[in-house]
Amino acid sequence: MGAALARAAQWTAAGSGTGTLEITPLNESLLNQIIKFAEDFSTRHPREAAFVFREPLEWKTQLGSSVFGEGYEINEATVQSEAKGEDGQPLLLLTASTLRVRSFDQLSCLLQIAVERKLKEAQACLEANRDPIVKILGPEYGTVEGEDMSMLHLFDKVKKDDDPETEMKMRIFLLLHQLDLQLLNSSLKHISQDVRLNPAAINNEVNLLKNFSGEGEDTVLESLKYTSDYTFSNGCRAPPWRQVHGEICYLVIKPHDTDPLYITCSTAGVFLNGGEINGKDGIDYERKSDVYKDIVTFLRERSPRFVENMAKQSDLASFDGHERKTSGRFEDVSESSSETEEDEEQPVRHQEGNTDLPSEYWGIQKLAKYLKGGNPTATVIALCSMRDFNLAQETCQLAIRDIGCLEVLINLLDTEEIKCQIGSLKILKEISQNTLIRHAIADLGGLQIMVKILDSPDKDLKCLAAETIANVARFKRARRTVRQHGGIKRLVGLLECISVGSTSLTPYQAKDTEIARCGALALWSCSKSSKNKEAIRKAGGIPLLGRWLRCSHANILTPVVGTLQECASEPSYRLAIRTEGMIENLVKNLSSEHEELQMHCASAIFKCAEDKETRDLVRQHGGLQPLSVLLGNAENKQLLAAVTGAIWKCAISGENVSKFREYKVIEALVGLLTDQPEEVLVNIVGALGECCQEPINRTIIRKCDGIPPLVKLLTGTDQALLVNVTKAVGACATEPENMMIIDRLDGVRLLWSLLKNPNPDVQASAAWAICPCIENAKDAGEMVRSFVGGLELIVNLLKSKNKEVLASVCAAITNIAKDEENLAVITDHGVVPLLSKLANTNNDKLRRHLAEAISHCCMWGSNRVAFGETKAVAPLVRYLKSNDPSVHRATAQALYQLSEDPNNCITMHENGVVKLLLAMVGSTDETLQEAAAGCIANIRRLALATEKAKYG
Repeated sequence: MGAALARAAQWTAAGSGTGTLEITPLNESLLNQIIKFAEDFSTRHPREAAFVFREPLEWKTQLGSSVFGEGYEINEATVQSEAKGEDGQPLLLLTASTLRVRSFDQLSCLLQIAVERKLKEAQACLEANRDPIVKILGPEYGTVEGEDMSMLHLFDKVKKDDDPETEMKMRIFLLLHQLDLQLLNSSLKHISQDVRLNPAAINNEVNLLKNFSGEGEDTVLESLKYTSDYTFSNGCRAPPWRQVHGEICYLVIKPHDTDPLYITCSTAGVFLNGGEINGKDGIDYERKSDVYKDIVTFLRERSPRFVENMAKQSDLASFDGHERKTSGRFEDVSESSSETEEDEEQPVRHQEGNTDLPSEYWGIQKLAKYLKGGNPTATVIALCSMRDFNLAQETCQLAIRDIGCLEVLINLLDTEEIKCQIGSLKILKEISQNTLIRHAIADLGGLQIMVKILDSPDKDLKCLAAETIANVARFKRARRTVRQHGGIKRLVGLLECISVGSTSLTPYQAKDTEIARCGALALWSCSKSSKNKEAIRKAGGIPLLGRWLRCSHANILTPVVGTLQECASEPSYRLAIRTEGMIENLVKNLSSEHEELQMHCASAIFKCAEDKETRDLVRQHGGLQPLSVLLGNAENKQLLAAVTGAIWKCAISGENVSKFREYKVIEALVGLLTDQPEEVLVNIVGALGECCQEPINRTIIRKCDGIPPLVKLLTGTDQALLVNVTKAVGACATEPENMMIIDRLDGVRLLWSLLKNPNPDVQASAAWAICPCIENAKDAGEMVRSFVGGLELIVNLLKSKNKEVLASVCAAITNIAKDEENLAVITDHGVVPLLSKLANTNNDKLRRHLAEAISHCCMWGSNRVAFGETKAVAPLVRYLKSNDPSVHRATAQALYQLSEDPNNCITMHENGVVKLLLAMVGSTDETLQEAAAGCIANIRRLALATEKAKYG
């Protein structure tokens, strides 16, 4: 456990060594394994569980005394266990918020008491006890880097003295060591998925950057050089004793706007090192920054000038045709993001000429001279006068830009005159609602100054700067500027406040709340970029947003929830929203009077409910009923899209579907199937598709006339909608009464035509839907034959490269092949060699449906022989080694059919099929049992016939 925490767990950077465990999928996995180990310890190792720790594990807990019950003495906020050590001290002691635990027994009980807070408690315990083994067994068992000899010392000690305590420690140490290995192994899976750099990739990047570096204003860097010219045979320039740490080389980079940067390039990525050691010929190898995926990403975070000049180097994209692949990395300077409708605002050019300009335009022009040339008092008066105009009007906004006032307003931000700064920001805040003005402010360097103002002691000034940033940062370049000039960290700092949760606020607290509101607004705008989401998380924004989520003021809740739902597209945020207990507050605010707040809460649930734990929490906190009620608000399409999305994802859990049926959600969803935007329809049909997994709900959909509008949607073009509607229609088709309606409405023909759709997801979804249609149609064979070219189309889909398409088409072929006439047709279209070509697969889903298809296709002509000739038999035998029982069943049936041909029997026998099938003859699955026995019987029959022919 000590080694895993030191080497595998992901900690936040902290100079003093008191970092915290980051909320990441890897850490959650490690914590859950540690919790399971500790929870089960008492039952699995009762003697060891009673062992009293050398020192107590001590941490700040969030559990109150009220959660403790039998087995504990409770005195107000103090709790102590009735179980005591030999020294008479309790084995668990809670005083105020400090918890001390001295045995695995008590640790196990505590985790069971903590229920849903156990993850947070385990996290707090491990953060406070970085090497818990030392506390449990003593310092001689501490985690050491390099060769750990403690195990050998233990063996020696146990051999020398027959001390029961040493033997007990030995057993506990071995159990903890076993846990350590398990944790390190599981972390390897996560780590192996990270991007790994190599010497060639780094060398390419260095050479490319060198081409665009040197003297001159537009070069991306002043200089870039390796610290060593010597290259080892493996391409590394780092000395061998550093290569063992994955280090490849060291660079000295001089950007135009920062001191020289000393960086290490390693297989894990690129990071800042300690630079040259004064007076010595060497490098301080210690890591001084986060790790970045490559040199360009590292420099983007360090040098705004680098980013500006990179953007100017537009010829990088076409730089030497053969270098295009490498240079592609530079083309994404605009950064990847989750931005959609405002991905890149294009300012509309203002019509030139001064014809028909209203009087406001000329009024602002007169004020301009006072603004430009006056003393501070005159400037303040001019600013106040300018605010008397209707600044929401486009004419006034563009007048300020056209007559050069915008530059003056931005220059005023850089003065020491607070009144001038406030006056200027009040105007900029209003006019920055205009797209053209936003771009102009960014072009004139206004954002950089506003970010600096966030450090001002004046609260009004900070609020105005944050609100203006919120308006301006609605396009990529502006968002990037805010991050690169340290804006994200400062904006997160504005959320720090002591008045969270207060209902009646003092004027001082009200101002703090207003600062937090403005900070949240700016973070909301900035959070549309994936890099900014990461920056908000690293700056400690998640717990602060979580704290504000507990307050009751809608004006701050809206931007807080807006930011969270924007960030919930990232797995680390979804995990944090769940573990920080935010789902309860999101559910609570679904019942708010403010529709915008309801919409953002529903949207956050929509994104977070991808995870089962979150779906359960939404139900447990009573969130399904308010979602059902909000379906009645069909006029607000944005709210409806968010609510139907949340219902769709929550309906993935069967327990939630039962609740939705109770709240008449299925009827309400069917009622919304017409005259809705596609965004809403995708979610409604997605939800119905999930609800349709239960027979009773398929009946409800039929009874409230839901099938005709669903079938009608099969004629649409939206890919996401088609994937969902095919799933819903396919699920409905499992009921014969529903199938009659689908057939009457020509639904099967529409599904078949979707097999021509270029999108593999649509193809697969349509093929899966066709399966129940064939199974439940009255005359399925005739129906399938009526589709001209339909059978050739489905056979040709076996050439797809998509595993899901292949599995679904094999399933459809299984159903088609049940009709002898259709089986003859698909055989003529070459189904046998195409199925055989797929046999060498490791995908269990494909294996199962492929084996079923082969089994059914054996029923025609010489197909059994053809499968043998096209080399399908030997790979099928290997399927029996799969861990999936459904694969065993389908494979045994296929092998039974194939074993009717003598040559196939020989191939099977040579590939060791008998031993594998013998194990399955005793299966409780009768179909598998019969198929395995039948196949062995055929092989045995052939062997006997051969012997008889040989010896008479």
